[in-house]
Amino acid sequence: MLGPVILAASRSDRMRRLISAAPVTKQVVDRFIPGETVDEILPIVRELTDNGLELTMDVVGEDITTPEHAEAARDAYLELIDRLKPLGLGERAEMSVKLSMFGQALPGGHELALANVRPVVEAAAEIGTTVTLDAEDHTTLDSMFAIHEQLRKDFPRTGCVIQAYLFRTEEDARRLAAAGSRVRLVKGAYKEPAEVAYQQRHEIDKAYVRILRTLMEGEGYPMIGSHDPRLIAIAQELARTAGRKLDEYEFQMLYGIRGDEHLRLAAEGHRMRVYTAYGTDWYGYFMRRLAEKPANLRFFARSMISRG
Repeated sequence: MLGPVILAASRSDRMRRLISAAPVTKQVVDRFIPGETVDEILPIVRELTDNGLELTMDVVGEDITTPEHAEAARDAYLELIDRLKPLGLGERAEMSVKLSMFGQALPGGHELALANVRPVVEAAAEIGTTVTLDAEDHTTLDSMFAIHEQLRKDFPRTGCVIQAYLFRTEEDARRLAAAGSRVRLVKGAYKEPAEVAYQQRHEIDKAYVRILRTLMEGEGYPMIGSHDPRLIAIAQELARTAGRKLDEYEFQMLYGIRGDEHLRLAAEGHRMRVYTAYGTDWYGYFMRRLAEKPANLRFFARSMISRG
């Protein structure tokens, strides 16, 4: 399986230097990461929202080694929120944050991440939108869920992400499927050991459906993070069976993948949110996109060959 190999490469400094230095890499990366600065990303925000789509925005960057780096990540989100304010988009443009960017892995990381993410959540609420806490590897999740619970006391629309490939997630979903919650369900994109996660695609898909049924039958707001046509169709059927209206759940897909499907779902009246990342530290994000789906890797390889 190529996925684990690519994920290992995502943590290799040597591979980072090699791929980052390749002349064609930037052209290919632009498919998934349409800008490096707020000035570059705002036209994308306008284009997507003009087409009836919504966004969740991610400032990429995960190699946080000092509290100052974590504060810089916080400030990057605060700048984004400040620049979104005049657009008046409200929840049509929310934020996605990885707590590792806010210092979660540093000494005293739990408290540091909470202290850094809170101003971002507060600023988002002031412009009528919200924040979703992304899930990372399984060792970080107890901290993430605890921070999520703490933030929801003051900002109940704060969302979180759960990953279908982890054994723990079915129990997490039952706990989170409560009134007022916002939960994004994804398959999972980190290399996890067999002791904590399903390893086979068919097992992950079956777990995804079980968990999604729990969310749809619950009282919260499910966010379906998938590009899989079969899972999208199953999600629509589960929503109908649960008696949900079109505005009582949403689909989420990555920028640069299945853009025609984004528009189709929006045209049918579904809430369709595009996960849109930007920033200069794109390497880890890009490599996980390659690992998630063989088609992404084939696209990258063809581009390297044709443009090299």
